[in-house]
Amino acid sequence: MKQFVGISQNGSLEEAVTGLRDPQFIMLLSNNTQFETHVKDLERRFPGVPSIGCIGMCYQANIVENGVGIIAFYDGVSAAANVLEHVSDMPVKYIRRLERDMQSVGGSSQDTVCIDFCTGNDACVLTTICTILRQRDVALVGGTGGEGRVSANGRIYQDAVAYGLVRNLGGRVKTYKENIYHQFGNYRFIASDTDRANYILGSLNGRSAKQVYKNILHVTDQEILTRTFQNPFGKINGDDTCIISIKDIEGDALACFRQVNDSDVLILLELGDYQAITRNTIQQIMQEFPRRSAVFSVNCLFRYKLFSERGYMQTYLNDMGSLGCHAGLVGYGEHYNNRFVNQSMTCAVFE
Repeated sequence: MKQFVGISQNGSLEEAVTGLRDPQFIMLLSNNTQFETHVKDLERRFPGVPSIGCIGMCYQANIVENGVGIIAFYDGVSAAANVLEHVSDMPVKYIRRLERDMQSVGGSSQDTVCIDFCTGNDACVLTTICTILRQRDVALVGGTGGEGRVSANGRIYQDAVAYGLVRNLGGRVKTYKENIYHQFGNYRFIASDTDRANYILGSLNGRSAKQVYKNILHVTDQEILTRTFQNPFGKINGDDTCIISIKDIEGDALACFRQVNDSDVLILLELGDYQAITRNTIQQIMQEFPRRSAVFSVNCLFRYKLFSERGYMQTYLNDMGSLGCHAGLVGYGEHYNNRFVNQSMTCAVFE
């Protein structure tokens, strides 16, 4: 298979698709103002080609903050795209669509991946999707788009998740997740007074979550929302840690970017040597995939802000470019199989 990447800093879809011929799967990364027009125009140009889209910044050699990006696979791909609707309360209602698409695409854990763009309620959505994907041990990579809208096959949806099943007919596919944080101190917390619907973390070990965070890190209320770049929370998930970013302050509680439940075990994290960690990720991918035809990644908005503030973002993109054809989305949350994480990078690598 092969990957096509086209971008336009000023939002010209015509510029972004220049040179694209016979795509077999398309991802559209657009801006809020032009999203509807881009979705319709893309379907008109490539009718019947499986496609998914969302609103968000994208990147290849450079960041596209308010334009449009097209990432397409061709020459050796079997793909299907569809949508699960009503994800806020009943995503399982449309699960038959995914079951049918799995049958039509075929494939296995060795050559197939699911890529998804979601509008919200991510944890529930991922649990629903993965009940079907795990039947063939198919991995998932994706993220949350902006403005509550996604697209699939030329139509725009709200309160939905758009997904693409992509089978590489010419080789393997594997997913990766990169965490640039490690545990800070020996703090261990039991969460309580949570509001699952609004991602509120009320108390840690029976004390105000906001006050616990402030006391440990010696920060003011005003500093909490920027300090999360250096010190987010982490949720223990087997041998892995899911990062939980702080979104806002709600009285004595903290609003987060992912759901926290009563009795969840949390730890505090700190930023590691992110440059060394990203180099190690690149080296691992190169070792495991000496021949790469495509790399699609999702980087968290907070990683983008952190890297940009530290003057590292362009270097990061240059380094990832050494993998070959690399492009991706800046998301508001990252998906890795059945896990919804923050401040992370997830990617799918195609042989």
